[in-house]
Amino acid sequence: MSSSPLTPQLQRRSGSISEHLDPSLPSILRRIYANRGVTTMQELDLSARGLVHFQQLKDCERAAEIVAAAIEQQRKICICGDFDADGATSVALLMSALRAMGATQLMYLVPNRFADGYGLSPGLVDYAQQQGAELLITVDNGISSFAGVERANQLGLQVIITDHHLQGAQLPAAAAIVNPNRLDCAFPSKSLAGVGVAFYLLLAVRAWFRQHRPEHPAANINIADFLDLVAVGSVADVVPLDYNNRILVQQGLGRIREGRCRPGILALLEVAGRDYRQISAADLGFAVGPRINAAGRLDDIQMGIECLLAPDLQQARMIALRLDELNRQRRQIEVDMQADAERCLAQLRLQDQLPPILTVQDESFHQGVIGILAGRLKEQYYRPVMVFAPTDGDELKGSCRSVTGVHIRDLLAQVASEAPGVISRFGGHAMAAGLSVPRAAWTEFNAVLQRVAADWIDASDLSRVIWSDGELDSHELSLQSAQALHRAGPFGQDFPAPVFDGQFRVVDRRWLKDVHLKLQIQPIAGGPTLDAIAFNVPRAAWEWREQREIHLVYRLDVNEFRGNQSVQLMVEHIF
Repeated sequence: MSSSPLTPQLQRRSGSISEHLDPSLPSILRRIYANRGVTTMQELDLSARGLVHFQQLKDCERAAEIVAAAIEQQRKICICGDFDADGATSVALLMSALRAMGATQLMYLVPNRFADGYGLSPGLVDYAQQQGAELLITVDNGISSFAGVERANQLGLQVIITDHHLQGAQLPAAAAIVNPNRLDCAFPSKSLAGVGVAFYLLLAVRAWFRQHRPEHPAANINIADFLDLVAVGSVADVVPLDYNNRILVQQGLGRIREGRCRPGILALLEVAGRDYRQISAADLGFAVGPRINAAGRLDDIQMGIECLLAPDLQQARMIALRLDELNRQRRQIEVDMQADAERCLAQLRLQDQLPPILTVQDESFHQGVIGILAGRLKEQYYRPVMVFAPTDGDELKGSCRSVTGVHIRDLLAQVASEAPGVISRFGGHAMAAGLSVPRAAWTEFNAVLQRVAADWIDASDLSRVIWSDGELDSHELSLQSAQALHRAGPFGQDFPAPVFDGQFRVVDRRWLKDVHLKLQIQPIAGGPTLDAIAFNVPRAAWEWREQREIHLVYRLDVNEFRGNQSVQLMVEHIF
């Protein structure tokens, strides 16, 4: 492998196995859990009873009272969503659950990414009022929608904000704001996705009916039946899987594996070639989420929402096929944009002068794909990346992806503070954000951004580390171990899937479709011959050479072919 400043370092996790973990657990699982800070069996109990109570979520009971009154009075409720998978699942969740609770006057609106911009805008409020809406509920947005909330108040519409994005210095003047990231909210699970916040609102609505109207159908609804949507939205939005989120995702996964889920989710798994009975959290993130997102990126997220709301599998399949087609188009656009971005960065890379933050802007870039491209470039160069595309007006629209240790939303706030006017608006999280920059301020924006970045970012923040759970003994390289790991999830952000490393001898190798590398390998220390596969090797962060001995970083996986299962190593990196 060729060496470069971007060559990662391999580090091994070394958690101490707690005496409180059940000794009957397979040793490989005890080790995995220890490496993720799990010290008690309670942390492995992912039943719904372990969820934090909705009473700890500020304004949740106030919002529930307003929603319950709207249901009783049959006021028209408008769900105002966002154009990504978290927003789509949030809309589908409230539309489905509120209808089951007895609401008959329901509608939803989602701004078009290209024509309307983000969030609850005054224009969106005006349209909702023209359609007869009396109560607006935002999902996965709203915490920065000051003008939209003000317009709603002028028109006499109530607004409930459910969101999870970080708040600014003030809050909009909504009737209720349910957001675990409110500065005055003590809810311990700050990592809820937007769909998770919406789920908590439903829990509170049901509780209100149980206390005040126990005879009402809403008092007896099983909110857990909608956890399939919560699982999809949470994984697709890459929220950290703290204990509370792991419960939500695991409960949703369990329902999907049993086929007790939306027909749209089954259809999306089907077009992606996934068996719903065997799925993991990764399948929601890599198969379902991107296809829903493709609608919002290239067309209109309504298609993704309608797939999730489809009443039967036949209708869902028709929409899922169109979403799959859009996802293929998105991939090609992304490939073309990445090639253009590489050309933009080539000079910097050759001169070894990569700045602490990369900014890429091109008039041909597609607004719907800049977030994905930013993520790809971040992984390739391991530093925060901002990718900008043109709009119809005099602004550039940007999407940011960051690395651990660099809070990108706070960094943007610092830039906006030091140079008012270089950023029109921004918002987001620690690891991802969006912003708009006036074309006339582009040069000044870049200068201020790099100055702030130089103060904020240490060289250590830009050192890529590959974390491994260590080596496996030859007896652990087994189908039983792979099956145990598959059952041990859900894994995801901040609760990573198990990754191992070790020295192997290459017995045989062949190429599949010229891009995937199929290996037969044997542990240097002795053991069985194993299959291993590395996908998309030409785009990998390492260079394959005809090594006889290799140091692999891999995941232990179950390969199923013609009804037979075998262990397979999924190659992450070759040193």
